[in-house]
Amino acid sequence: MRWLYGRRVGRWCSLCFSRKISYGGPAQGRPQLFTTPIFYVNAAPHLGHVYSAVLADTLHRYTALRGGESRLNTGTDEHGIKVQQAAAALGSTPTELCSRVSQQFRTMFDAMGISYTDFVRTTEPRHSRAVCHFWKRLEEQGYIYKGTYQGWYCTSDEAFLSEEQTTESKDPDGNKIRVSVESGHQVHWMSEENYMFRLSSLRPELLKWLQTDPIHPAPFLRIVRKWLEEELPDLSVSRHSSRVSWGIPVPSDPTHTIYVWLDALINYLTVANYPDPAGSPWGPSTHLLGKDILRFHAVYWPAFLLAAGLPPPAKLFVHSHWTCQGVKMSKSLLNVIDPAECIKLYGRDGFRYFLLRNGSPERDCDFNHDAVRMLLKSDLADALGGLLNRSTALNINPEQCWPCFRTTNVPLTSRGQLEDLLGALQGLPQQVDQYMDTFQVHKALEAIDGGVRSSNTFLQRQAPWKLSKGSEEDKAWGQCVLYLTLEALRLYGTLLQPAVPGLAQTILSRLGVGNDDRTLKGNRFFAATRGEECRFRGQKLGLDCGLLYHRLRGQEDPELKKDITQHESGSTFN
Repeated sequence: MRWLYGRRVGRWCSLCFSRKISYGGPAQGRPQLFTTPIFYVNAAPHLGHVYSAVLADTLHRYTALRGGESRLNTGTDEHGIKVQQAAAALGSTPTELCSRVSQQFRTMFDAMGISYTDFVRTTEPRHSRAVCHFWKRLEEQGYIYKGTYQGWYCTSDEAFLSEEQTTESKDPDGNKIRVSVESGHQVHWMSEENYMFRLSSLRPELLKWLQTDPIHPAPFLRIVRKWLEEELPDLSVSRHSSRVSWGIPVPSDPTHTIYVWLDALINYLTVANYPDPAGSPWGPSTHLLGKDILRFHAVYWPAFLLAAGLPPPAKLFVHSHWTCQGVKMSKSLLNVIDPAECIKLYGRDGFRYFLLRNGSPERDCDFNHDAVRMLLKSDLADALGGLLNRSTALNINPEQCWPCFRTTNVPLTSRGQLEDLLGALQGLPQQVDQYMDTFQVHKALEAIDGGVRSSNTFLQRQAPWKLSKGSEEDKAWGQCVLYLTLEALRLYGTLLQPAVPGLAQTILSRLGVGNDDRTLKGNRFFAATRGEECRFRGQKLGLDCGLLYHRLRGQEDPELKKDITQHESGSTFN
């Protein structure tokens, strides 16, 4: 998606409308709606697209894990002059280009296990209907007018830029030109008559919305507040159809095309069946987006909604970008990370885990294959996989079932260690819950990994494989240690389902946990330690799954090393 800015020349008048808008939390009884940005079809899916989708999918799955009703929507942004130009350069039609690239996004998201409930394309009739209805609504409310728009225009970025967003440069022939500071693309001074949106009149209501603390993490909320400290210029929201024909015509004036950014943002209403009041609700919406499109989602989009008499988004979860070995990714540098190749190298869940565990929304993160291999070996293969395989091994659990735990079987010398372990693990669900609610998925996974390592330390110190060969008291305590380890694994497997659904399913299946017990709603962990009946006592374990993280076992193979080396050098890209 792209952004626009500029200044309006012409008559201005302030309008004041009386509206009763609800800010903040979700409406009662409505499902939570998570959205990714819709992705522009000028290129195949890249790492940033996948990261947005995996984050949204994890929150969507976590809502369901807690027993809530949730929807996840994604899709592709298919209008605008760049699509028009790209199709012409390829000797194709815009429709053919959009269909081909949109399918690439679907294929990638399916490969990553993104459990979207709707995939919207802006070339669909339902979207066109929603956009036209929304435009008419803005007109009825007096927020659309015709005016002259002047500014530096970047054709490549499809955006008007302010003077401060441009700088002088030189073309290959040494001629002075002006370029966009952000993209480096050349800009030209342009003046044309467009339809304008009265953004300037909505600044007070936008400031009121910000008081609900809708933007996370906090640094991005501070950025938006700083933007709103200054006066907002009105926005150009149309282009002459003679220049941009690939888009949705202005309903009352087919000589103009609705600007691609207004068109694109309305996809969030399209998937909510707007304007059908009986359709899927708009209310409790949570948008996930990259920081490069923050202004569109945190200023323009809530302004559009407020102008139309609709509530602004409940939450905006903003993430930063990915670099490769500390350098911005670029095809010319051969350092672009191909998500499809990463799935081949690390598996779907391994790739998901690295992005979620190492990705921090507040700062740009680095993708390094050495770091990926080290993390997956440490967290998934050694810590989590080792704990599962050791606690379910035949030599310490020959009957392959859940053992018995009795408080009376806990020796005095081990009670302190037991209390420390239980104190940490019984509060883990609440800790994870708090992190997920504040868009800190990486910290939630860090907390789970901390629990896994505590369980490994406890298991190693108590050594049930030795206790099983000792006295009756030792054997009874050994059974307690196994119960605590299996119950901890059940907790980890349950909490990990949103992030790594395949690996979590393997853990829970190995433990013999049925589908009805794979939720957080009403699920009680470590019941026997509180003197309650454990429903799993005596229950058989599931079939042996072998190594939990199979990919790691082959990472020393010469052929896989060759694949990784080719990937890092860029030789696998066309």
